[in-house]
Amino acid sequence: MKCPHCSKEIPGKECPHCNTVIPPESRYCMECGIDMEGTAEDIEVEDSDPDFENRVLCPDGNCTGIIIDSRCCECGKSA
Repeated sequence: MKCPHCSKEIPGKECPHCNTVIPPESRYCMECGIDMEGTAEDIEVEDSDPDFENRVLCPDGNCTGIIIDSRCCECGKSA
C-alpha cells in the first residue's frame, strides 16, 4: 500500500472479503466495510441483490452505502 502523497510504502493488511490492502490498525475495510475483527467464519457472502424497496441508507451524508445487519456496507458505520 502506497501513501497517496509521497508514494512511500505503508505496511498494510489484506481484507479477507475483498482482498483490498488497508492500514493494519483498521477495524473495518475501507472498500467493503466488513468488520476486520471478526473471523473468516463470521464473513457471509450474499449472492442476492439487496432489497432496494426496503433499503436503509447510511446516516453519513457523504456515504453511498446501505445498512445491512445494523452496519453500513460501505463505511461500517453503525445505524
